[in-house]
Amino acid sequence: MLVKTYAAAVQGISATLITIEVDCSKGVHFSIIGLPDVAVRESHDRIISAIRAGGHKFPNQHIVINMAPADIRKEGSAYDLPLAIGTMAGAGYISSERLGDFLIMGELSLDGSLLPIKGALPIALYAREAGFKGFILPKQNVYEAAVVDGLNVYGMEHIKDVIEFMNGQAEFIPTTVDTEADFFSQHCLFEHDFSDVRGQESVKRALEVAAAGGHNILIVGPPGSGKSMLAKRVPSILPPLTLQESLETTKIHSVAGKMPVTSLMAQRPFRSPHHTISNVAMVGGGSFPQPGEISLAHNGVLFLDELPEFNRNVLEVLRQPLEDRTISISRARYSVEYPAGFMLVTSMNPCPCGYYNHPDRACICLPGSVQKYMNRISGPLLDRIDIQIEVVPVPFEKMSERRPSEPSASVRERVVKARAVQAERFKELPGIYCNAQMTPRLLQEYVIPDEAGSERLNKAMTKLNLSARAYDRILKVSRTIADLEAAPTVTATHIAEAISYRNLDRDSWGR
Repeated sequence: MLVKTYAAAVQGISATLITIEVDCSKGVHFSIIGLPDVAVRESHDRIISAIRAGGHKFPNQHIVINMAPADIRKEGSAYDLPLAIGTMAGAGYISSERLGDFLIMGELSLDGSLLPIKGALPIALYAREAGFKGFILPKQNVYEAAVVDGLNVYGMEHIKDVIEFMNGQAEFIPTTVDTEADFFSQHCLFEHDFSDVRGQESVKRALEVAAAGGHNILIVGPPGSGKSMLAKRVPSILPPLTLQESLETTKIHSVAGKMPVTSLMAQRPFRSPHHTISNVAMVGGGSFPQPGEISLAHNGVLFLDELPEFNRNVLEVLRQPLEDRTISISRARYSVEYPAGFMLVTSMNPCPCGYYNHPDRACICLPGSVQKYMNRISGPLLDRIDIQIEVVPVPFEKMSERRPSEPSASVRERVVKARAVQAERFKELPGIYCNAQMTPRLLQEYVIPDEAGSERLNKAMTKLNLSARAYDRILKVSRTIADLEAAPTVTATHIAEAISYRNLDRDSWGR
């Protein structure tokens, strides 16, 4: 008897239909064809044990399973359940009438219970698009998949539940999720807040400007000056995620198997990989393709602490996704593309000993070592960082103040207003969402300083020996500063503040 069940393979953050054809005839044999990997071939033993746990004897027949299309590699144990259901339907244990209505995924334990899978959300989205009436999957993934409207999502705990459901012996109620209520209820729940930070007003202002314009930022300062503390609070001042952004971000974390407890991610991700991270872990890929840190930070913040300590090759792979907001990974067996639109926040010591330019402690580094330390970061990468700000230790008087600092909510309100101005400005330009993404042509159109501003920029370029790459960055940042004030024109004041955020471009730095 030939029957078909339906599953899905995740490629990138999208899903593709996998048709599982099961043919049962006389004989004693079991084989799986259609480019299965080792985990899929091993499912034979799990299926035998699970079927017995479900109260049935494994059929002693000639069983051939074909997983089509054969040119897509089938990876992982999430095919256990559709393979088992197909086998039982081919043997006559399950009615095959309703098999075509459902997409089925799930890993089987030896006792027949269902274990969670990766990529439930993109598979559920595909199931709706493909016209399936329902999606059967492990109960642990049900809230993740139930986000998709217009699809009946059934969370099952044991293979017995699936057998009874297919035979009409038991009814299960589809899981529903009030997506908007669940999403908006967590919008403003942040672990870290700027009200905890004492002093550092200039750095907090720089972070506000960076958040308002989507600018990448580098924080330079001695150990213990609060660089990491400040960086961890950046998500709390970024604009709230939209439902569309949340769905896209959740899909990436679903594919990576890093889903939060809730059904949708309501807060922007904050990723902080260690400096020993490899190229593959940063960009994604591997034997079984997975999103890397830059994709897990999509629509959020990627924080690189102690930037010069990262492997040079790891830093260089950031250049393309910083420009394109996507990362394409091509290997011999596959080619996938992941979104990678993140805000880069970095920090570093100013020198090997950490005390160059410190107000109280002397730097003990050898001559030339400060510049050598800075050279660990390539010019092209620095070229993609719009704001470079120095931070100094907070005096005791500031640290001991009992009066709380300005909360993140107040800063966020100003950031949201500035982003609204930019959204209106770039509404006719697809792919441009904030000032940081402006091209040289757009700079000439939207950033025209007044006479005093042009004069101040000219003097700064000459007297401070600023590099050529600083010119465009200053214009972009000055436009954001003007947007925060709702000013239609970039003035000398805006230019002056933007110039103060280009510390490392001065020829005197480190000499």
